[in-house]
Amino acid sequence: MTSIVPEQSRRFSIEVVEKLRRAGFQAYWAGGCVRDQLLDREPKDYDVATNAMPDEIREVFGPRRTLAIGAAFGVIIVLGPKTAGQVEVATFRRDAQYSDGRHPDSVTFSSAEEDAQRRDFTINGLFYDPIDKCVIDYVDGQEDIRQRLVRAIGDPFARIAEDKLRMLRAVRMAATFDFALDASTLSAVEQKAHELTVVSAERITSELRLMLVHPNRCRAVQLLAESRLLTVILPELQGIAPEGSGQPNDAPWQRTRRVLECLDDPTFSIAFAALVRECVRPAERRASEVSRIVGRLRTTNKEEREIEFLLTHEHQVRSASRIPWPQLQRILVQEGATDLVAYSHAVAEATGEGSHEIDFCRHKLSLPKDELDPPPLLGGNDLKVAGLPPGPAYKRIIEAVRDAQLENRVGTKQEALDLARQLSIQAADDVRE
Repeated sequence: MTSIVPEQSRRFSIEVVEKLRRAGFQAYWAGGCVRDQLLDREPKDYDVATNAMPDEIREVFGPRRTLAIGAAFGVIIVLGPKTAGQVEVATFRRDAQYSDGRHPDSVTFSSAEEDAQRRDFTINGLFYDPIDKCVIDYVDGQEDIRQRLVRAIGDPFARIAEDKLRMLRAVRMAATFDFALDASTLSAVEQKAHELTVVSAERITSELRLMLVHPNRCRAVQLLAESRLLTVILPELQGIAPEGSGQPNDAPWQRTRRVLECLDDPTFSIAFAALVRECVRPAERRASEVSRIVGRLRTTNKEEREIEFLLTHEHQVRSASRIPWPQLQRILVQEGATDLVAYSHAVAEATGEGSHEIDFCRHKLSLPKDELDPPPLLGGNDLKVAGLPPGPAYKRIIEAVRDAQLENRVGTKQEALDLARQLSIQAADDVRE
C-alpha cells in the first residue's frame, strides 16, 4: 500500500483549489483541515468546498480522475498521484430535514456562508483560502479555537437533532484537543443523550475506539459520564459512573479512572477492558457479561476474545508468583499475553500493589521459547502406543504429565511414560472404588 506524503497531499489540495479557480469557481479548504492548521497540527487529509456543481467538478478534473460516490450530496472525489491521495470536493449546500437523526433527506446547493452554518461545530465550520492565505469565518470558529472551546453552530439542540452522532463527536473533540465543552452544547447533550440509541452500534464503537486509544482517554470517559452518554453506551456502568456533572468520590469509578490513566499507549481492547472491569468482576459471570457487552457494541470477534482474555486472567497475573507455574504458564503462552501483562501492570499501579508480580511475568515472557513453552513430552498417541486403555482419563493424564514437565519433575519421554502409567493405574483404582 502506497503511503501518503503529507506535503504532497497538501500540494495537491492547493492544485485542486487553483484549478477550480481558473475555471471561474470559488474554492476553499474546508472543515477539519482548516481547524488542524490553526492548531498547528498536520491535517490527515484535505477537503475542498466550492460553488461548482458536481457535474462541473467532474468536467474540470475529468471523469477518469473523479469518483461520484457522494454526488447526490454534492460530493465528488478527485484522485491525485498515489503519494498525494485524494481530495473530497463538495458543493456548498444547505441540508433539508434529518428524518433518521443521522443523514439529511436531501440537500440544496447554496453559498459558502449557508454551508458553514449547516456544519456541526464552530471549529469545523471554517474555510481557508490557500491562494490568498486567509481564513473565511462565518461562525466565530477562530475565536473558539483561541478560547479552546467546542461549541455547536447555532442552536445545539438543532445540530443534535440533525445528527445524534454529533454528541459523541463533541466529547471526542473536546477530549482529544483538550478543549472545554461549551456549557449550552453540553447541556443539550445531557438532555438528548438518550437519543444516541438511533446511531448504529458500529459508529458508536468507532468513536469510542478513537477516544480510548488517545492519551486523553481519561478525560474523554469523564466527559462521557458528565454528558450522560456513558451509561447510554454502557448501561452496565449504572451505579459506577457519575450521572451528569456530579463528581462523587466513588471507589469503583475512581479506580476505573486511575487504571485508564496508568495505561501506556493501549489498544482499544486493553482500554475497553479497563473501562468495564468494575462491572464484570465476578469470575463466574465474566465471559457471558463480556460477550453480552461487546456483542451489543458490535466489536470484532478478535476484540471480544482479547477483552475476555484480559478480564479473565488479570487476577492470575497480579498474583503470579503465588499460583502454580503450570497454571500461569498456560496463560503466558497464549496470544495476547504481552497485552495482558501491560494491562495488569496498569491495574497494579493504579491500586498501589507494586510491580513485583508484573516483573515476575515479564521475566517469564523474556525466557527463550523452548524454556517458556517446551514441547510436550507426551501426546494421546504415545499413551495408545504404551498400551494405556483409552478413555476420558487421557486428558487428565496428559495434563498432569505436562504439569510435571513444567515443574521439572520429569524431563524425558521415558519418565513421562512412567508417570502416565502410574496415573493410569490410579485412575483405574479410583473407578473400581
